[in-house]
Amino acid sequence: MQTSPGDLRIKNVLGRLEMIIDNENARIGTDTLFDIKTSNAHKSRCLYELTLLSRDLKPEDMNGSFVSQTSVLKDKLAENAEKVQAHMEAIRRVVDLLKTATQEAEADGIYSQEQFRYSEQ
Repeated sequence: MQTSPGDLRIKNVLGRLEMIIDNENARIGTDTLFDIKTSNAHKSRCLYELTLLSRDLKPEDMNGSFVSQTSVLKDKLAENAEKVQAHMEAIRRVVDLLKTATQEAEADGIYSQEQFRYSEQ
């Protein structure tokens, strides 16, 4: 079976997406310099390209190698979703800690800023 130019483009985008996900899975939570926003933009771009390339593709016309490649990607995306969710939860916790520390630092020990605001009215 001959590979069409469309098949080659899909294969390239799937390969790029897999590389981006592998990189993100390896670095998220371990590399403090990792830019998750940029990585997410790259993933989104790949998914957008895949949507454009496959919108007219019927399931029965799909190259068999795409099926196995997308199955591998599905597993990697599941792992990625867990890591991103854990990362976001860690960020929420840090923000909550900082928020609490800021509120405690702003309090003068007798009245909170909120209590003072209400007594003026």
